[in-house]
Amino acid sequence: MKVIKRDGTTVDFDPQKIVLAIEKANAAVDEECRIEANKIKSIAEYVHGKNRPRLLVEDIQDIVERQLQEAGKYDLAKAYIIYRYRRALVRKSNTTDESILTLIRNSNKDVMEENSNKNAVMASTQRDLIAGEVSKDLTRRVILPEKIAKAHDDAVIHFHDMDYFIQPIFNCCLINIGDMLDNGTVMNGKMIESPRSFQVACNVMTQIIASVASSQYGGQSVDVRHLGKYLRRSRDKFVIRARETLGENVDPKILEAVVDERLREELKAGVQTIQYQINTLMTTNGQSPFVTLFLHLRDDDPYIEENAMIIEEIIRQRLQGIKNEKGVYVTPAFPKLVYVLDENNCLKGGKYDYLTHLAVKCSAKRMYPDYISAKKMRENYEGNVFSPMGCRSFLAPWKDENGNYKFEGRFNQGVVSLNLPQIGILSEGDEDKFWKLLDERLELCFEAIMCRHNALKGVRSDVSPIHWQYGAIARLAKGETIDKYLYGGYSSISLGYIGIYEMTKAVKGCSHTTPEGKDFALRVMRRLRETCNRWRAQTNIGFALYGTPAESLCYRFARIDKERFGTIKDITDKGYYTNSYHVDVREDIDAFSKFEFESEFQKLSSGGAISYVEIPNMQNNPKAIEAAVQFIYDHIQYAEFNTKSDYCMVCGYDGEIIINDDNEWECPQCHNKDHAKMNVTRRTCGYLGENFWNVGKTKEIKARVLHL
Repeated sequence: MKVIKRDGTTVDFDPQKIVLAIEKANAAVDEECRIEANKIKSIAEYVHGKNRPRLLVEDIQDIVERQLQEAGKYDLAKAYIIYRYRRALVRKSNTTDESILTLIRNSNKDVMEENSNKNAVMASTQRDLIAGEVSKDLTRRVILPEKIAKAHDDAVIHFHDMDYFIQPIFNCCLINIGDMLDNGTVMNGKMIESPRSFQVACNVMTQIIASVASSQYGGQSVDVRHLGKYLRRSRDKFVIRARETLGENVDPKILEAVVDERLREELKAGVQTIQYQINTLMTTNGQSPFVTLFLHLRDDDPYIEENAMIIEEIIRQRLQGIKNEKGVYVTPAFPKLVYVLDENNCLKGGKYDYLTHLAVKCSAKRMYPDYISAKKMRENYEGNVFSPMGCRSFLAPWKDENGNYKFEGRFNQGVVSLNLPQIGILSEGDEDKFWKLLDERLELCFEAIMCRHNALKGVRSDVSPIHWQYGAIARLAKGETIDKYLYGGYSSISLGYIGIYEMTKAVKGCSHTTPEGKDFALRVMRRLRETCNRWRAQTNIGFALYGTPAESLCYRFARIDKERFGTIKDITDKGYYTNSYHVDVREDIDAFSKFEFESEFQKLSSGGAISYVEIPNMQNNPKAIEAAVQFIYDHIQYAEFNTKSDYCMVCGYDGEIIINDDNEWECPQCHNKDHAKMNVTRRTCGYLGENFWNVGKTKEIKARVLHL
């Protein structure tokens, strides 16, 4: 028999804990009110005799109370209740000891695996994680309304980023890097003027990224097109110097060759600065900056040729990789790359198709970049094409006082996610019951989201000068509040959702890829979107429906629901819930059909949407990737590729990670056994649970992956 503790973890039933608790209550009452040792043992055996697969610890305590009352030991039962109450007070007064100690002992898996850019073994990262545990504790016990905290604990909703909630900071943003480079900025009280060369601009940009990342959680995105003018400045500088050296009458071809050589050297060095600094800089959070580079060639850009050169060099360096401590080229986690497909590079004879061919080659080896279709994005966002934020959420179109669309310098206030499969399970196939419960839980989400919004109200610009005073978001005066940026849709605030597939299975008994299931799933999506629109109209706050990967949350929701409801076929039996609207990984569907199907859901999930397909052995299938890229441009807004192949980040081995004779995962080349240093696919389903064997004890299961 398993016991579900208050924190959601599961332990084996231990009757001795019941005996100990009653004995402590025994000691608190007069002798004539006490119960004999053999009867205490019989009560423990009675509970054990229930023989249920799972019992909540509160249920066990209720059974003990009833047994004491039925034995006529009312004073003892009262003492036991008081003992329970006092234990509850102890838990409520301090809930962080064990979580912090497990962090220090490197055994707190939930926290250690939550963020891919945090090395939880390092002291600097542990310092931030320990502070995060204190923040979670205060948030749950003191700051959040009790029903919101309980809903989070019961996996009704997920209140994201509790580890930073007590601080006046926000989630993701699009850094206004153009303004900061052109007009200068201030870091650590020191003026940084507009750069005069490309390499200096790259260096300043990475310093800005690190500074911004240190004063918020979530990710930051940068549009690299703002670097084009600085590459031209470098070219102009090299032309002047070359003429000074070679004379005014130098042959134009020689002049061009000299300038071009120097420019390409500076281009390579500048991009290396971006790549190496982002991967070696540590923010005050003890992690690498979670940064995305947005790669888009706009036909109206006066620096389009320079930006084509920059994009080419960025992709070439990502294709090459970055050396690890062994001197082997490996795939860096950051910066993430988002490559935009437009008329000029969508593999239909455009001038910049060569860049897309290079991007495809990079995808085959490094699984990056992601791809955005400018064509589909313009259809969904009033003709605009812009970067997703680091968390892959999208902003809604917003115009300034001059009627111009603005995206850079905007941000997301935070996220609360809804567990849709749990609503499906509780509805027991009754659609009317489902809609009623959905509406009730959406109102609970609204209360939780407003907690995030209200936490930012009244915050003054002094809390993060780089954001609010020196251009990353705004240029407010010292002491000025940020409130005007919380309203009118300037910033977004997100309703996330998990498990459209499992929800549909629970209510309709079929996948959302079937006609009946799809109709129901789209009706649910419309309800979610309409609710966000209603909240926006009521509050003048930019509510958005957010359907991007939730990684460990897919596992957390599924784990808690399985403990509560048991094993339910195709719902809680997999160890994970599917991300947002995604097709379940076990369904037999080709890449093009998957993209076509999920594109309908992306339109409704305008606050964040990305889709994946898996192409095995991508390095041997460049034509397959090119065909998929062409399909993306015409059919879906945002997509990414996966592969099943393993990858050792210690030695660079790119092949199957074996299981050795001790049943441990091991790189056959360098014999690395550290799972954290094995790059394995987990994007499709987001599963982050324990390694396990399937029924047949085969060796086909990859560490941390649910692809069988």
